[in-house]
Amino acid sequence: MATKTPQKAEVAYDPAVALDFFKSAGKPETFAEGAKIFSESERAIPLLRKSKMYLLLKGEVELRAKKQPIGTVKPGEVFGEIAVMAHAPRSAGAVAKSECRVIALDPEEFEAALAHKPGFALMLMSMLIRRLRETIAQLSVSGALAHDEDFDEAIVFDKKQLEQLVAGLADDPPIFFRQGAQIIAKGQTGIRMYAVIEGEVAVSIDGRIVELLGPGGVFGEAALVTESARLASATAQTDCELLAIGRPAFLQLVKISPQFASTLLSALAARLRFLTTHLN
Repeated sequence: MATKTPQKAEVAYDPAVALDFFKSAGKPETFAEGAKIFSESERAIPLLRKSKMYLLLKGEVELRAKKQPIGTVKPGEVFGEIAVMAHAPRSAGAVAKSECRVIALDPEEFEAALAHKPGFALMLMSMLIRRLRETIAQLSVSGALAHDEDFDEAIVFDKKQLEQLVAGLADDPPIFFRQGAQIIAKGQTGIRMYAVIEGEVAVSIDGRIVELLGPGGVFGEAALVTESARLASATAQTDCELLAIGRPAFLQLVKISPQFASTLLSALAARLRFLTTHLN
């Protein structure tokens, strides 16, 4: 009996797919030349102001950090997504260089769009992962990751979500690692991601710890999405119980569970924001 080849996700950025996603739940907005779209360090204010992510339809947008230009957004490109997905202040500001037309999504609209168009989550993950790779490469060259610091445990899935994930993957029993064991190594091909059920895992880049993960934390998803080399290594800080998720199960979860996709996007966005802060 022939073995089926696992389905590959199409992760290359496609402006048409992005447009379809934004139109499914977003609202059109227009900005005059010179208008401020959002400010650096701006944060959402409950009941008063929501963070939004944008798809640029027409015009040109300049991104600024510390009052200096850091990039330009062209039609068909997405911007402002990190603050929405990481639930964090803006890491840069955005100004309309010419009259601009956009489609905007606030967090609730983003969740609604994911429910209708789950395939966009993989494309968005790939965008974030590409930027993670670029940022890590720059940090490695600059030596900005040379010193350790204190970390809070990163929690991606809450207790209820973790229980649902374990129950949904009942055919894949948890695996165990002793304290000090290496779970994954930077440069390996990623064929699984992991969720921490019990214990603590340290994620490191070139020997420098960049994240501590307790129950509900996940790692290894970046290489799994793009079927590429691991960005970091992971070691068991204590005895650990982990749930391993292979690519077919991962793709199915993204397809049927907008909450799963949204939670992973939030984790990737938070990691990118953390590393970008070090770079800046």
